[in-house]
Amino acid sequence: MFVELMPLLAGRTVLITVAKVEDKTLRVNVIPTLVKADENSALTTPLTYTGSPEELDAELGKHLAGYVQVHQQTASTLAEAKATMEAAAKVAQDEAKRKAEERKKAAQKQSPTVNTAASASSPSSTSAEPDPSPTSTGTLGLFPAATSEPASIQAKGGLAL
Repeated sequence: MFVELMPLLAGRTVLITVAKVEDKTLRVNVIPTLVKADENSALTTPLTYTGSPEELDAELGKHLAGYVQVHQQTASTLAEAKATMEAAAKVAQDEAKRKAEERKKAAQKQSPTVNTAASASSPSSTSAEPDPSPTSTGTLGLFPAATSEPASIQAKGGLAL
């Protein structure tokens, strides 16, 4: 029985309880403990075997060997899945970082051409709209300053307010 438990005991503590159920029946529980707080609870699934003392002597070792094998496979599968997910997350983060850098470089390349185009198409003083007065308040140069001139004198094509 203990020979079969040795691979499991290499990495964790195992609790074993034995209880008398009936006159000639015993129940044995083999319960692996958590190694880390964030460990998957599937690795603490207990093995319970109920039988006569003779049955336990004859067969508990075989059941323990199978249980330990399944436990180790589960631990290995969980470790592989975790490693795969971490690798995929790293690849996704690297890809997102690469794309962000590409967008930043593209924006930097476009930025100088946009500024020169904007300065070439800036409004000139020969425009039909009056220049905003630097002393006007509240409009921040977005709208022409209010004039006291009648609507008939304003430039054609615009709305008279």
